[in-house]
Amino acid sequence: MRAVTEEALLERIRAGRLIEDPEQATERYIEGLKRTLIVSADTELISAPAYMNAAKNFASLPSVNNYITIMGIVQDELGHAHIAYRMLRDLGVDTEELVYRREPRQFKYPYAFDVPLESFTELVVANAFYDRAGFVLLSDIHRNCSYGPWKRALVKVDREENFHLRHGEKWMRTLCRDPEKKEEVQRAVDWMFVLTLEWFGLPDSQKRHNEQIEYGYKGSTNDQLRQTWMSSTVPLCESLGIDVPAHYDEAREEYVIDCPFPADFVAEEKRWDFEKGEISWDEVLRRWKRRGPKNEEYVAHLQRGYRELYGKNGG
Repeated sequence: MRAVTEEALLERIRAGRLIEDPEQATERYIEGLKRTLIVSADTELISAPAYMNAAKNFASLPSVNNYITIMGIVQDELGHAHIAYRMLRDLGVDTEELVYRREPRQFKYPYAFDVPLESFTELVVANAFYDRAGFVLLSDIHRNCSYGPWKRALVKVDREENFHLRHGEKWMRTLCRDPEKKEEVQRAVDWMFVLTLEWFGLPDSQKRHNEQIEYGYKGSTNDQLRQTWMSSTVPLCESLGIDVPAHYDEAREEYVIDCPFPADFVAEEKRWDFEKGEISWDEVLRRWKRRGPKNEEYVAHLQRGYRELYGKNGG
């Protein structure tokens, strides 16, 4: 049993002293940290088959160099996943169970990755949108995290995620110089922009785990992080003449979402049913729990080698 009290832990965090060992924290702190790390690890891991799915469409790639770049990004993402799973293992979590023996629907990554990326255009928009979301989240953790081992490990992750999103932005600009390719970019943005707004989770008024701010796993709330993401993404799209359902409101000094949010998403058609109007977050949570079209395929891809070696149950 840990001797650290809640009061002593919070005093340590408020004083800016990092937690370097589980024995310096309470059970509640460690359990909350595990939940946060699992989401981060699963997100990095599942991005690998998601990006590889787009890379299979060789006809959409401008050159073989683009394929090599994509494989470099995939390698980075697997490395980021390894870092987070290693943190979990150090906290006593059975990471072999997490990676290889969980059922697909038990993985805790953003729903957006369950919708297939099927071309180079969709891939680079994902780099610009999804990797920007990852960069926003992990940069906030890197700056504010009270858990020393993760804070230091994120130095590498932060720089590589920045490269991924810059790759996406660069190629969005390049593709938009061609009217036909610009239409492809617009079609990708039409479904991916709002999916990325969902990436940051429930609005602050409905957040269910409040220890992330209290314990200093991160420094900004979900709604604040959503604003940070829009502050870069909306100007990018506006500069390219790409329409997005959001704008900056001078009077409110914040970005405003111009479509029903949250809304119903028809995953098989990559289409938002905005005519239905705004839905409840409970409906969104049910969709997230059902997972999307590629969930089982991507997880099976990641677990295939382990199951071939050890059998379905790993033993």
